[in-house]
Amino acid sequence: MPVIGVLYGVSAAEWADHMVAFRRGLGETGFVEGRNVVIEYRWADGQYDRMPWMAADLIGRRVAVILMGGNTDSVRAMLAATQTIPIVFTTGTDPVAAGLVASLNRPGGNATGVTVVAGELGPKRLELLHEVVPGIKKIAVFVNPNNRLISEADIHSAQAAAPRLGLEVIVVNVGTEKEIQRAFATAVQQGAGAVHVGGDLVLRSSREQIAALALRHKLPTMSTWREAVRAGQLISYGANELDMYRHAGLYVGRILKGEKPADLPVQAPTKFALVINLKTAKALGLDVPATLLARADEVIE
Repeated sequence: MPVIGVLYGVSAAEWADHMVAFRRGLGETGFVEGRNVVIEYRWADGQYDRMPWMAADLIGRRVAVILMGGNTDSVRAMLAATQTIPIVFTTGTDPVAAGLVASLNRPGGNATGVTVVAGELGPKRLELLHEVVPGIKKIAVFVNPNNRLISEADIHSAQAAAPRLGLEVIVVNVGTEKEIQRAFATAVQQGAGAVHVGGDLVLRSSREQIAALALRHKLPTMSTWREAVRAGQLISYGANELDMYRHAGLYVGRILKGEKPADLPVQAPTKFALVINLKTAKALGLDVPATLLARADEVIE
């Protein structure tokens, strides 16, 4: 049976739903784990420095195709390590700007995948947050300076949308989980009325801490991810990641059947989700407009 390698920087528990969606897409091409394909999973559990030797292990096993994500540097390192094993990536950055593919329509090389275009949704996120708290004048944008491509996209998109909403953008660097408390202190000190949480994985994995601190400081938050709102943050707007992973499964299956990554265009999401936590809104003393609630894909009460 062919072997698929799966490599991610997160934990297996955190990505369980994503893997269900991936296997669903894989199944749509006729491949079922344990029946006619083997899947070797490698999880770095947030320790991204472990990913290079995990990648080397999968390459040494001569797997048929690798599904991976985590951060752009990890994908680039994998591409440098093998030009023969097909790679399907999931990423929140522009894969052309990151040097992962030659173009979206004709990737070239041995990689293709799905991108969630996280930064491009920044203006829409600010608009939605402004609907909930129209009176604010300043918004803090949390970014990880160690992840240049995503942080620059988050900053530029926020700065592009802010003037027409009458907002001033305050950029706050959060490179590690230990810096989150200081980031909130900075936001409060500079008069921010809300926080836009950037699309970096450090911020994603710290969603519970961010939710708790945002509530303590009475700051509404806008995030990229649905699970951040489930953890207690106020609003999220982003791509439907499970649909994205289903598409990744479809691509892996097509590659197993003989298609080449170079001929498979990089997919962009077509489904997006707005999620609102009404319990958090109540704790912050906010009345979410009925028109916004009517547009929400999920409301947590």
